Amino acid sequence: MSTVIKVENLSKQYRLGLVGSGTFKEDAKKWWAKMRGKENPYALEGEENNRSIKGGSDYVWSLKDINFEVQQGDVLGIVGRNGAGKSTLLKILSKVTAPTTGTVKAKGRIASLLEVGTGFHPELTGRENIFLNGAILGMKRHEIIRKLDEIIAFAGIERYIDTPVKRYSSGMYVRLAFAVAAHLENEILIIDEVLAVGDAEFQKKCIGKMGEVSQGEGRSVLFVSHNMSAINKLCNTAIYLENGMLENSGKTYDIIKHYNKKNSYISSGIDLINDRILRRGNGEVRFVEVSINNGSEFIDPNLPILFNFSIEVFNFIEDLCFFCSIYNAEGTEPITDSGLIQLTDNPLDIGYTNKFTFQINSSILRTGHYPVYLWLGKKGDEFEDDYPFDVLDKVYSLNILSDLPKKILGYDYSKPGGFFNINFKQL
Repeated sequence: MSTVIKVENLSKQYRLGLVGSGTFKEDAKKWWAKMRGKENPYALEGEENNRSIKGGSDYVWSLKDINFEVQQGDVLGIVGRNGAGKSTLLKILSKVTAPTTGTVKAKGRIASLLEVGTGFHPELTGRENIFLNGAILGMKRHEIIRKLDEIIAFAGIERYIDTPVKRYSSGMYVRLAFAVAAHLENEILIIDEVLAVGDAEFQKKCIGKMGEVSQGEGRSVLFVSHNMSAINKLCNTAIYLENGMLENSGKTYDIIKHYNKKNSYISSGIDLINDRILRRGNGEVRFVEVSINNGSEFIDPNLPILFNFSIEVFNFIEDLCFFCSIYNAEGTEPITDSGLIQLTDNPLDIGYTNKFTFQINSSILRTGHYPVYLWLGKKGDEFEDDYPFDVLDKVYSLNILSDLPKKILGYDYSKPGGFFNINFKQL
């Protein structure tokens, strides 16, 4: 297979807080260095793109020395935390912005879906924007007409196709934009996390279309997503960006494993517990430590999941209850829960730490990253709502990862997700 994208020593530097260099003096220094064939003097001041710390320079490397290749027909997943440089990389590949240093060589036309409404003119109708996007991609009018009905049908917005897109919802924008990018005859398709704006049915439809584009039509796809299930299903290779640098690349399974290892919530669980911003409740009883499978980074779907947590009691409480809910990989809705479980029949001693363990079977969970919701409180009577003492809202996660065949995992990828019951057993 031939190489369709080759990225060599790619870097992108930004100045924080200001547009442009900020002063005539700084612009003059950069110009003079360029005239003498010298390096940009402010490139030496650039710092690593770590958003969690305050740096000593106004210059930051959004990307630094990135190297990779994409072969024809490849689906490349690009993963990393927020601020890792994923969107900047896609903007450079799409020629929205230019790199500070390095080169990008691309063979063929590139269609990009980077943000809601990218490439659309708000005053034009959906139909007119299809022709506009096609023209930007270098398509002939008769080529666009040949694909027009297929694009409109895929987007599912036929009733609004002759309405100006400024009246579209964000979901309708994305539907039409993806349909245009995927159906017009470009050799490279670049998709950012923008698909998350669409509903679950359309996301599934898009993932299926991207697989069809790469496998059936031999086109290349670059796909950015925080949905590890979608990355695992769709991509044959992946790269992992960390603080603007390419930290790892290779087979998708290995990169997902690396990503989850680096970004597991459990690895910093105690810090999260002590962060009052991430919790609510009156604090009469509080979680002081929580671990899943004794802090292991990954969970084998063939083994049970153990929830170990310690709580401290600050007031006399009778009938203390526990509730746990596991959310889908997107964190949008619960897929199973423990039900309200009474921890003990007797009041717990004030000022002491009490430990509890629960066990559930994980075999029904597919490969993915599942946020966990934890609740301590008191059950209300028939006239009152349940009363929370301490709530940790989706700050932990189950990292399910296996290289076993999908059918052995007990989850059929072709079926939509939904709520199911798992037996939570107190040990």
